[in-house]
Amino acid sequence: MAYRTRINYSPKQRTEMWDRWQRGESLSSIGRLFDRESSSIFGILSKTGGIRPAPRKRSCIALILSEREEISRGLVVGDSIREIAETLSRSPSTISREINRNGGYDNYRATQAEQAAWDRAHRPKKCKLACHPMLKHMVATKLKRNWSPKQISGWLKRTYPKQEHKQVSHETIYRSLFIQVRGVLKKELQLTLRSQRAIRRSKQHSIKKMDLGKIKNVVSISERPASVEDRAVPGHWEGDLISGSNNSHIATLVERHSRYVLLVKLKGKDSQTVISALIKQANKLPT
Repeated sequence: MAYRTRINYSPKQRTEMWDRWQRGESLSSIGRLFDRESSSIFGILSKTGGIRPAPRKRSCIALILSEREEISRGLVVGDSIREIAETLSRSPSTISREINRNGGYDNYRATQAEQAAWDRAHRPKKCKLACHPMLKHMVATKLKRNWSPKQISGWLKRTYPKQEHKQVSHETIYRSLFIQVRGVLKKELQLTLRSQRAIRRSKQHSIKKMDLGKIKNVVSISERPASVEDRAVPGHWEGDLISGSNNSHIATLVERHSRYVLLVKLKGKDSQTVISALIKQANKLPT
């Protein structure tokens, strides 16, 4: 069996992926864009429960790469911490901490320090349910009783109107269910949702957009000629498909004038199989 190489989606590709997902496109249609299966797209979106992660921003008071390069150059030429701090208009303690946490005087590198600072800053804040076990228990109990997150949120506001620590929005409940890395609500509780979906879907998402159950290039029956409608002229055929048990299928052809019926046994119900079988059967008709 041939295996595809793993694809590392670029930031631009991930942005396109999230844009299409928020517009309501299906996993399959997004996968076709990247020539990948829907499972590949699901693996990316499911990490955050189908909820687009907020773009990360650097604090306005944090050191930037150009400042770290100045620190690195200052260490090379032997400047003191106070001299470097004065050049950057920073506190000496800020420069001292920066150097000590990134290798010290001898091993400080600006690019490595920049990446390390970016990685350390990625610390997600605990959600409200994780900080309040009693609130978490009440939410889980109501979910087991098939309450929707909106019902739970509304009930909490009415029951505890002046106790904010006992209130939670329905969005927080959804996020705690869909984003399992939060470790708050168990994955089994997803089955209590009325939609029972595994990840968040866009408001624009619709089965109609997935082209399910639609016949391509369909011609409405109202557009057929009048000669077909009144059955006066022979030679017009009407087809249908009958499906039975054990994945068995039969195609029917009815001549509208004489009501003559042809039955065609099929190996499958896909369009190519049906068309080929009907053409083969039609060729057996006398000229």
